[in-house]
Amino acid sequence: MSLRPLLAVEPPWMGDFDNVAHEWRRLFCEFVGVFFLMLAAAGPEVVDAYVPGSVSHSLAVAAPGLMVMAIILALGSISGAHLNPVVSIAFALRKEFPWRRVPGYIAVQLGGAVVACLVLEALFGRLALLGATEPAPLVSDPKALLLEAILTLGLIGIVLGTASGAQQVGPLSALAVGGYITVAAIWGSPVTGASMNPARSFGPDAVLGDFNHFWVYVFGPLLGALGAVGIAIILRGGGGDPRAAAAAQGTLGELVIREPPPARATDDKGKAKGP
Repeated sequence: MSLRPLLAVEPPWMGDFDNVAHEWRRLFCEFVGVFFLMLAAAGPEVVDAYVPGSVSHSLAVAAPGLMVMAIILALGSISGAHLNPVVSIAFALRKEFPWRRVPGYIAVQLGGAVVACLVLEALFGRLALLGATEPAPLVSDPKALLLEAILTLGLIGIVLGTASGAQQVGPLSALAVGGYITVAAIWGSPVTGASMNPARSFGPDAVLGDFNHFWVYVFGPLLGALGAVGIAIILRGGGGDPRAAAAAQGTLGELVIREPPPARATDDKGKAKGP
């Protein structure tokens, strides 16, 4: 019996979630989503350096949040619109996204960020460090890591909370996530860049070949995501919520709530062999 919420009409191309024929669609959506997110996150800094005074700080911090909102609404039904490696990990920890899908999602998220930065470099040159996220001059790496963890704790908390069936917010989850990213960037970006996303930080660092501070933007968001998952367990139990799984996995095929157990060998009468 499928745990997918009842749909009025199911498109004919929908099949089982495990059908690898749909995987390229999910991965392509993640790649495209992160590509445009990266353009919105790094593009304002690069363009402002190319045309001085053209993009204010308030517009620059609003752009990624608005872009995430649009991407979730446009692509969320196909891939879940994770757009962030720690979002994929958090959903997997909540048993609402299959672990076997996580490596592919992370790979295309990183790839989308790199390609976006290459496009910015080709269009405008290597300006403003291609929007690289770095701690402010008087901010130590450990302090930056702590702030990134706190910012990401809130972000993943919003993602998991609005995906949960207990909230019944539907498409408004895009507004909540995009709004949080904007508010967090208003006060966090002058200190750390308010990345909250290892892929967002990886793109510029990979193109520039400078990973001196990259560990901050890996372990900070990862710690924040783990904290958010812990809070979700306290508030809503161990996970596996069908509505949250639908939000995390999109609508291509049936939901995977928990990883299936390994197949066991059977004898001629159909009985399982071994203990």
